[in-house]
Amino acid sequence: MLASLILPILIAAIAVFFASFLSWMVLQLHKQDWVKLKDEDAFIDAVRTQNIAQGSYMFPGCDSMEEMKSEAYQKKYEQGPNGIMTVLPKANMGRNLGLTLVYFAVVNFLLAYLGTMALPRGSEFMPVFRFIATAGVAIYLGAMVQHAIWFRSRIVGHVIESIAYAVISGVIFALMWPGAPSA
Repeated sequence: MLASLILPILIAAIAVFFASFLSWMVLQLHKQDWVKLKDEDAFIDAVRTQNIAQGSYMFPGCDSMEEMKSEAYQKKYEQGPNGIMTVLPKANMGRNLGLTLVYFAVVNFLLAYLGTMALPRGSEFMPVFRFIATAGVAIYLGAMVQHAIWFRSRIVGHVIESIAYAVISGVIFALMWPGAPSA
């Protein structure tokens, strides 16, 4: 039955990709996620002198649990500032957009796979919608919540997007479920 879901998988991936574009570019749900530093030029100049390689960094940082327990580390931590910094390469928008579309296709493939294990051919609209949309929220939002807990990233836009993406996938699969009666 999974092979009969290739078209809904692709349509849902493209629809969610378009919804992602609307969320970021039109609705701008993530506009407040990233705040400009007050003295950005001085900060960039200071970071540039460090010649930091691409990667994610935590400050203050430590190399072991023993170092984290040390008085010197604890003092730095208490004095602050504490933070996380990711040094990125120059963005390749084409590559990133392509990988995003592939991600949405993989998620919708997984939703289809889960659906085939739980829903028989010919299932009606609402059971398919409820199952796919619920599983979709778990997949689209799952990792973001844990990330936000640990790294204090703003999550409101991600919650809204995850629910919207799950609803979009749920509707498309419910409408195109193999052997399903018309909604």
